[in-house]
Amino acid sequence: MAEQQSNTASDSSRLIVDDAFEVAPVNDRLFGSFVEHLGRCVYDGIYEPSHPEADEDGFRKDVIELVRELGATTIRYPGGNFVSGYRWEDGVGPKESRPRRLDLAWHSTETNQFGLHEMSQWLDKVGGNELMEAVNLGTRGLEEALDLLEYANVPSGTKLSDERRANGRENPFGIKMWCLGNEMDGPWQTGHKSAEDYGTLAASVAAGMRMIDPDVELVVCGSSSHMMDTFGKWEETVLEKAYDSVDFISCHAYYHPEFQADGTRDMASFLASGVDMDGFIKDVAAAIDATKARLKSDHNVFISFDEWNVWYIDEEPSKNPEGIGNWPVAPRLLEDSYTAADAVVFGDLMITLLKNADRVHAASLAQLVNVIAPIMTEPGGPAWRQTTFYPFSMTARYAKNGTVLEPKLTSNTYATAKYGEVPVVNSVAVRGADGSVTIFVVNRSLELSNDFEIQVPDDGNFTEATAQTLHEEDLLARNTLENQDRVILHTNDSVTFSADDAIVHVTLPPVSWTAVHVR
Repeated sequence: MAEQQSNTASDSSRLIVDDAFEVAPVNDRLFGSFVEHLGRCVYDGIYEPSHPEADEDGFRKDVIELVRELGATTIRYPGGNFVSGYRWEDGVGPKESRPRRLDLAWHSTETNQFGLHEMSQWLDKVGGNELMEAVNLGTRGLEEALDLLEYANVPSGTKLSDERRANGRENPFGIKMWCLGNEMDGPWQTGHKSAEDYGTLAASVAAGMRMIDPDVELVVCGSSSHMMDTFGKWEETVLEKAYDSVDFISCHAYYHPEFQADGTRDMASFLASGVDMDGFIKDVAAAIDATKARLKSDHNVFISFDEWNVWYIDEEPSKNPEGIGNWPVAPRLLEDSYTAADAVVFGDLMITLLKNADRVHAASLAQLVNVIAPIMTEPGGPAWRQTTFYPFSMTARYAKNGTVLEPKLTSNTYATAKYGEVPVVNSVAVRGADGSVTIFVVNRSLELSNDFEIQVPDDGNFTEATAQTLHEEDLLARNTLENQDRVILHTNDSVTFSADDAIVHVTLPPVSWTAVHVR
C-alpha cells in the first residue's frame, strides 16, 4: 500500500498473544446476519424472479454467491420491527392465495410472496446456514407462537404439521433458535410493552414453546440500545420473570458519525464506537450475573447481539413513506452507502464481539442485502460488495472454529467527546483450528500511522505472516453501482516476521482495519 509510506508521523502499540489465556471458543453464530421484510432486502434483493440471474425459485444466484463469500451463518428472520405486525400464515400456502397486507413498521405493502418456506429453500441453496425465527409478540401472543412452532417443528399428525406437508415441506423445518418478539422496549414498536408486561408474556410463551419442543433455544428481548432510558432496569425486570426459561437476551446497537455544532461530523467518537459496544455487553452481562445470583439459578443465559451495524438512522435513506394512500411495495429504504471509515468502525465492532465471545454466543449483522447491508443489488442489474463486506468476510474466514485468546494490548489513548480517553488501537487474536493465529486490529487515529508489534506464541511452528488492510486516504470513498471496487482489501507489504523471537511488525495506516495471519 503506497499510501502507508507517505505517513511519516507515527504511533506505536504492542499485543502479546499467549495460548495460556483463552477467552472462549468462537461460536459460528457470531457470524449471523439478518433478513427482514424491509425495503429491498427480500424483494429485489435475495428474491427477484424476473432477474436474469434468478433460478427456478426466483432467487438471485449472484446474491447467493456473495452471501457464501461473506461467510454469514445464522440468519435472523423475518424481523425486526416488521415481525411485530406479521401474520406468519400469510406467507405459506399457494402464492396466488396469499394476501397483501399493510406493514405498519415501514409504511409499506407486504405481498407475502416470500415466507417461511421460501426462506428455508433459500438457506438450503446458500448451504450450511441456520434459520433463527422471530415470533410476533407485538400484535399477537402465546397461541400464535405455539401455532407457528407446531407448523414448523412437529413432524406430522396434527392440523398445522399436516398443513405444512400439504404446502410442500414433508419434513419439519427443525428451527432451534427463536426470538421472542423484537425490541419490545421501544415506543416505536407495534405492540410496545412495559418490561413487566413483556417479561410476563415472554415467560409464558417460552414455557409453552418448550412444552411442544423442549430443545428450542429462546432469545428474550433486551434493550434496543445502550442509551434507552429504561436500559438496565428493563434487563433486570425481564430476566427476573423469564430467566430459567430462556437461553439468550438480545442487544441491539447502531452507530454513525454524529453532527457537531459546527456542522462537521464527530469522527473521533465514531471511530471509538467499539468502546460503547463493549460497555453495553459488559453491562448486560452484569445484569445476567446479578439475576442468576438473586434467583440462585444454575442456568446460564448468554447474549445474542442480534442487531448491530453502522446506520445513518436519522438521515434521508431511512425516512419512511408517508400518507394513507402511499404504501409502496419494496421501496428503497435504509440503503446507506458505506464509506471506508464506516468499514473500519464496522471491523472494530467485529473485534469487540470476538473479544466478548465468552458472553456473546450469537450475533446478527443487520442486515444482509440492500438494507444497511454489505451486499447491494440493482433490479435487473448487478450485485456488489459494500466496503463493510470485507472485514466481515475476512473475519469469518479466519475466526470460525477458532478460539479467542485474551488480548494483552499496550496502546496510547486519544480524547473523544462521547467516550473520553479511549485506546488508539483495538485488537483481538484468534487461534485457528489449523493452529494458525490471526490478529484483527484497528487503528482509530485520524492522523497517525501505528507501528504495531505482535508477540505470537513461540512454539516453533510459525514460519510466515501476511496482512490485509482496509484503508483509504479519502475516508469517504465508497463502492457504488458505477464504481463497485473503489474500496477493497490490499496486501499490507509492511508486515515482517522474525521466527527467532516470534515477533510480527506491521504498519497500520490512520483509520484502518487489518487482519494479520500468522502460520
